[in-house]
Amino acid sequence: METLIVQPKNKEQLTALKAFMKALKISFKEEKSAYDPEFVKMIQQGDKDLQDGKGVKVDIDDLWK
Repeated sequence: METLIVQPKNKEQLTALKAFMKALKISFKEEKSAYDPEFVKMIQQGDKDLQDGKGVKVDIDDLWK
């Protein structure tokens, strides 16, 4: 069988998907992210900033000075 990864955008969608799968007797398991959503958002913003050229480059030789 195949594994599907479903990403609901809000609690309403999550509740509806769970009800749908239970009604059709489809087994599923829930996994919570180990990371705080705010932390993930901050890291993603940092990646975006680097791509947009909003970073500071430090020469490796100057790193330990």
